[in-house]
Amino acid sequence: MTQHQPRNKPSRREFLALTAGAIAVTACENLVIGQASPIDGTNDGLTGLTLREASNLIRKKGALSVDLTQACLARIDKYQGMLNAFITVTPEKALTQAREMDSETRSGKWRGPLHGIPIALKDNIDTAGVRTTAASALFADRIPTEDAEVVRKLRAAGAVILGKLNMDEFAAGGTSTTTYFGPVHNPWALDRNAGGSSGGSGAAAASELCFGALGTDTGGSIRTPSSYCSIVGFKPTYGRVSNRGVIPLTLTLDHVGPMCRTVEDTAIMLQVIAGYDPEDTASTDVPVPDFVAGMKVPVSSLRLGIPRAQFYDMLHADVATAINEALEVLRKLTAGVREIAIPAVMNIPILGGAETYAYHAQWFTRTPNLYQAPLRRRLEQAAKMSAADYVLARREIDRLRREIKGVFNEVDLLITPTVKIQPRTIEEAIKRAESEKPLPPELGNTGPFNIFGLPTISVPCGFTKLGLPVGLQISGPHFQETRVLALAHTYEQATGWHKRRPSLKPGTDSK
Repeated sequence: MTQHQPRNKPSRREFLALTAGAIAVTACENLVIGQASPIDGTNDGLTGLTLREASNLIRKKGALSVDLTQACLARIDKYQGMLNAFITVTPEKALTQAREMDSETRSGKWRGPLHGIPIALKDNIDTAGVRTTAASALFADRIPTEDAEVVRKLRAAGAVILGKLNMDEFAAGGTSTTTYFGPVHNPWALDRNAGGSSGGSGAAAASELCFGALGTDTGGSIRTPSSYCSIVGFKPTYGRVSNRGVIPLTLTLDHVGPMCRTVEDTAIMLQVIAGYDPEDTASTDVPVPDFVAGMKVPVSSLRLGIPRAQFYDMLHADVATAINEALEVLRKLTAGVREIAIPAVMNIPILGGAETYAYHAQWFTRTPNLYQAPLRRRLEQAAKMSAADYVLARREIDRLRREIKGVFNEVDLLITPTVKIQPRTIEEAIKRAESEKPLPPELGNTGPFNIFGLPTISVPCGFTKLGLPVGLQISGPHFQETRVLALAHTYEQATGWHKRRPSLKPGTDSK
């Protein structure tokens, strides 16, 4: 087999038609130890296993990495036409990697919990020999010669890479609808957006097309799709994970992080990709703890802060209900919940625009037509920004990252809704992106934590009356990922929202 590249940019009518039906692809999923189930909530097939469960199965020789990889590839064949989660699928490379991992397993070599586990990568993360497009016509045929540092670490840990995931063009969006390769569809309702910019990562993980994915997060691009797709997404502390080899959006705010179906799986992936990279100027040399062990620490003594004034206004009624119920659970699990004020975050488009333009200037000045309209407008505006304005914005970021530390003298963690609104339809998101309006409202509650640089996770906490997911956001002090993971894991186990799966079958709409 060769690299499979989904066809480029169908018409908008074709994209929206996907919401009324789906491409049914016959795919045999009968495997050595069972049959991978459709996404029907039964969770009884190989792809329904958590990453940890799949890892244990491989280690005990109850299944092969090839089994897991074939199951994921079969599901991609079956559901890609509905979801448009992938830009590039690499079946031959993935199966080759899986066979190598199986050979090592037979010889007694074990690389750790990612050994032989099929995962997928957002398509702004460089992969040697496999195109990395950032969902843009500009890079439609770009093939890097080196892996990003996080990819190198994943390969060293034995992960099997299935392919590259769809996203907003150059990660500049919150809905994954402004992409050269067509919108990503939400597996919980195909006419809805999957969040962005890591929408392909969210849809693929939720739909059991992979056991975990990497996303990037500049203003909420991991946490928003995690909320909208009902999975776990973690933006670690700024500098905890290397950005080297990742196509930048805003260097001062960019983060790389894991997106999985459980908190434990997220911790496992974070363990592999975290660590100091001397070749990345943003990387910080801070010891990496055992995230999985830290996740199991009791949370009964934790004090929780609610920054209500900035993050709880204008909530959709169903989102407010889910969040209030989550807060009641958290009150019983911890030392209590209290309202608290945190530093006000000004909108800092100047910094983001200037850093984005600095990367794109060499291409934008020659071929602006290759950019989607929303990013093209943004770059046109950024070209007019002054150096003085940029310096002042950069100083404000530094000030806020220092000032936020004082908040954690009073509380241990901050709790907010991940997103204030339920997922809009793809058609609504496209119309808004094509207008002159600023960045999408999906990122309002997530963006401040990129500015602060705090470790922040989104975990499932309920559904709206339309059956659309709601996410709970937990943030902690710099480099205290284990504290965030501990509360997220305890809440997850106390509620069980993570066990629900979208009902998605070939030839029908998602319910």
